[in-house]
Amino acid sequence: MFTWMAWTLPTAIFFLSIFLALGVLSIWEFRQPTVLRKGILPFATTRGDRFFIMLLTMAFVHIGFFALTSFSDTTTALIAMITGAILAKWG
Repeated sequence: MFTWMAWTLPTAIFFLSIFLALGVLSIWEFRQPTVLRKGILPFATTRGDRFFIMLLTMAFVHIGFFALTSFSDTTTALIAMITGAILAKWG
C-alpha cells in the first residue's frame, strides 16, 4: 500500500508528529474555540491558520537554505524551528 514512499524512521516520526499536532489542535479548538487575532502577519489568523502557515514557512526555509547556503542539516533545521516558533507565537 505505501510501497511508493521510502518509509524510514525519521519520515514516520515527521508525519506522526504532524498528525499528533493536528489532533492536539483539534481537541484544543473543541475545548477552547479560537478567536481571530492579528499579529505580525498582515491578516487576522486562527491557531490552525498559523499552524498551516508555520509548516509551509518552515518547509520553504529548509528548501531555501539548502539551495542557497552550505549550512548543515542541523543549522537549517534550527533556523526553520526558530522561524516556526516566531510565527506560532506572534503570527
